[in-house]
Amino acid sequence: MAPGPGARGAPDPGGHSSRRHPWTRYVALGDSFTEGIGDPDPTVPGGYRGWADRVAEELGRGVEGFSYANLAIRGRLYREIIDEQLEPAIALHPDLVTLSAGGNDVLRLGDPDQIASDLDDAVGDLAATGATVVLFTAADVGSTPVLNLIRGREAIYNENMRTVASRHGAIIVDLWALRTLTHASMWAEDRLHFSAAGHQSVAIDVLDTLGIEHELHAAHPDAPPQRTWRPARQEDLQWARTHLGPWVMRRVRGRSSGDDLAPKRPEASPVFGRPMPTGSAPLEHD
Repeated sequence: MAPGPGARGAPDPGGHSSRRHPWTRYVALGDSFTEGIGDPDPTVPGGYRGWADRVAEELGRGVEGFSYANLAIRGRLYREIIDEQLEPAIALHPDLVTLSAGGNDVLRLGDPDQIASDLDDAVGDLAATGATVVLFTAADVGSTPVLNLIRGREAIYNENMRTVASRHGAIIVDLWALRTLTHASMWAEDRLHFSAAGHQSVAIDVLDTLGIEHELHAAHPDAPPQRTWRPARQEDLQWARTHLGPWVMRRVRGRSSGDDLAPKRPEASPVFGRPMPTGSAPLEHD
């Protein structure tokens, strides 16, 4: 599998083309990060926009026949992503695939070496189709209370993902190196998902890594206000009660925020020019 023309760190094998890029069908796999949680938009399928929708919109400009599917579902662990999304993604015959998986597992103190070993096989299957495959490192959470405890585990995960990408000729989007994402304004109120500004920054990084000209503009966050110890601790306690506590309770009960949800764009469809699909709906149970 060869990276697309103009991809960062990769040669341009075609020199130049009258087309903006070589891709006509993009399929996104993953969890809440790829579904777009933290970036609410009632006008799009599933009610969340996110970086992948933004990337698809830019890729679809002026490219006849371009289509996009998003199979990601919030809360999914990497094994669930492989089991539920890999075969449907391959069946859609994409020529561009993004895969982000394992973040929820790292957060739950999963083994980053085992995660990479299993994802290596999945990436190999995707690369074997001839599609351009895009992987991600995790963003740096070193400045986030509580989550900073997994920073070392994240670093191991990131190095493993770089190795997986190298083995299969995949493209790596290095979110750890995107220092803008360490700013508080890049994160939603729950501190677990990116805000609209954060998703915009990720979309820009993906497009830049692919070497694609685009019309997106990065947010330039102001310096955060200085907080004294007491207000900062009060904010942390409020966050723990409102967001961290419910997240922990779902883990204890074996529940997920994505239970009973289907992908927001299960079929590859045009980004422009036709009504978009209706979005996520409850799964039917036997």
